[in-house]
Amino acid sequence: MSLFVETGRVVAIALVLVLGCDAAHADAGNWRLGNGDEGLVTASVRATNKLITGGGALSYSPTLTIACRPDGEPRWTEWLQLNDSVSASRKITMSVTVDAGAKFDESWSVGPRGRTLVRDGVDGVRRLVPANRLLLSWRFGLLSGRGEADFDLAGLGEAVAQIAGTCNTDAP
Repeated sequence: MSLFVETGRVVAIALVLVLGCDAAHADAGNWRLGNGDEGLVTASVRATNKLITGGGALSYSPTLTIACRPDGEPRWTEWLQLNDSVSASRKITMSVTVDAGAKFDESWSVGPRGRTLVRDGVDGVRRLVPANRLLLSWRFGLLSGRGEADFDLAGLGEAVAQIAGTCNTDAP
């Protein structure tokens, strides 16, 4: 009987931890809201498509994150998290299509180990708030081919408004 009580206690504690950790992240449509390192307030969404990794055995959906840093002047950032690294070391050209508009190129910074592509500035977030879809395309390397991530932006306006409130700034 005591084994049953102890098992029940462990299950109850695990349930409280799971619910408590889940409460730290809210949802706004498809967006998952949370807090990052150094006070970042974030909203993240996974791509609707999958990328095939190296040997083709595994696939994953890249994650787009919008973030605001509340300390001092709020700083808006967007980044794309990948499982495979790009071969560029500092900058990469990202092809961007918002809704059904024309494709244009932007320069994004390459993060640690080449698995994060970053673009700072409120203008990028501002153009996404009223949009429904975002298509990002980039080269993994000279001979490695292209990556493409398609995002459903439903709920982004609400997510950005919540982020802006936490950052004590106006939404873009």
